[in-house]
Amino acid sequence: MDAEKVKRVAVIGAGTMGHSIAQVFAASGIEVNLADVKQEILDRALRLIRGNLKTLVEYGKAREKDAPGILRRIHAHTDIQAAAQGTDFVLEAVVEIPEVKRKVFQQLDEACGKETILASNTSGLDIFKIIQVRTPSRTVVTHWFAPPHIIPLVEVAPGPETSPAVLRFAARLMERIGKKPVVMKQFVQRCIVNRIQNAIILTALEMLENDWATPEEIDRAVKTSLGVRLPIVGVVQSLDFNGLNLVHDVLKSIG
Repeated sequence: MDAEKVKRVAVIGAGTMGHSIAQVFAASGIEVNLADVKQEILDRALRLIRGNLKTLVEYGKAREKDAPGILRRIHAHTDIQAAAQGTDFVLEAVVEIPEVKRKVFQQLDEACGKETILASNTSGLDIFKIIQVRTPSRTVVTHWFAPPHIIPLVEVAPGPETSPAVLRFAARLMERIGKKPVVMKQFVQRCIVNRIQNAIILTALEMLENDWATPEEIDRAVKTSLGVRLPIVGVVQSLDFNGLNLVHDVLKSIG
């Protein structure tokens, strides 16, 4: 199981996340089978990819001469099983509806060989409790962030039966295509970033509901403090930066 030898992957779901994920793989020289249930969805996805590439070229983040090759490596399919056959890695990026995901993984399990890695882009659903496949050890979460062709992070998380080799493979594949994987010890719903983000959102909503500050003041406060500091020191490291004793005292005082 060598991520460097992956030649073809499948992305199931050509919506907001799927089309952009397919673009990332194709830009890294990997053939991509992009699947969705309707041809018009696939046509729209390809238009979006062309637009993404044009924007990247305009900002000097891609070369114009590379765009045709990237587009040629993306192969549109309306048959999920046909798209999955002969691939080394399949990434599900369909709607966040358990029944839909269960059906997709059933189709993938029937179509793929036992060595094919089956991944899900979800973080909000516990995919490992939803799906039933022959070899649970080859399932893994690779959670991307919108827009995938811009945001570097991919959260990689194992299920209860995911093999260590599959987890390493998924992380290495993300590195190969230019992503910055963060490997979790175990999957929890919403993973890392969405849990932190949700805490911030809930606090902001609490301040708005109590009329403690305006929306503009809240955004300005975050942009000129946390927005500057967190990219440098992160969340946990900032505790050290402030001093653990001080942090302990503050948390104790607020219960």
